[in-house]
Amino acid sequence: MGGYVLKLYVVGIGPGNYENMTIRADRALADSQVIVGYPVYVDLVKDRYPGKELLSTPMTQEADRCRMAIEEARKGKTVSMVCSGDSGIYGMASLIYELLGEDTSVTVEVIPGLTAACSGGAVLGAPLTHDFAVISLSDRLTPWEKIETRLDCAAKADLSIVIYNPKSKGRPDHLKKACDILLRTLPEDRICGVVRNIGRAGESRTVLTLKELRTFDADMFCTIFIGNAQTRNIAGHMVTPRGYRDV
Repeated sequence: MGGYVLKLYVVGIGPGNYENMTIRADRALADSQVIVGYPVYVDLVKDRYPGKELLSTPMTQEADRCRMAIEEARKGKTVSMVCSGDSGIYGMASLIYELLGEDTSVTVEVIPGLTAACSGGAVLGAPLTHDFAVISLSDRLTPWEKIETRLDCAAKADLSIVIYNPKSKGRPDHLKKACDILLRTLPEDRICGVVRNIGRAGESRTVLTLKELRTFDADMFCTIFIGNAQTRNIAGHMVTPRGYRDV
């Protein structure tokens, strides 16, 4: 390419609204000729960046999506692969690197974004001020037995827990099963929170107990928060103290 840099951005767009997107993400998308991603994520940014070539693949076709982005970059186009939340937390950054392997002809720049643990936590109050774990209940790529072990260990370690992908049409009982695992160790009245549609129209929050969470009607637009032993409900906000002695 005569010294021309083949550029591929992997961009975390946060929850999808412009106010929660980083300056680096905005600059990368503005700089790109092609925007690639899951259709929902492409739709979230397309109006702000007109004139871009938009490419997408359906759910479960992540590898094809990444190959498409790589091939467009190899053609000499500046490409952004957009990811909801952060590009490296359940995002496409690792898959891009895996598919490229030792090929260094394409320069990859990973642009971090605001993951749901951060943006959802801010809606609830301050549930993650101390150590926490993030666990996805999707068993499409991770065996359920491993997810169960991670939930059990996080509960026994008294970590606050953030649950991604709590429920879908193919996994209608996964949140209930997860709560049953946590209830082996945690009390029924453990403070929990649910945030739906973070940063989007219809955003809502609910503070409830672990017992109530077990039967909560969650969906894939929800992010779940389970507090640790110190977590409290303060004026309707989910708050996990750090432990400062002068409070």
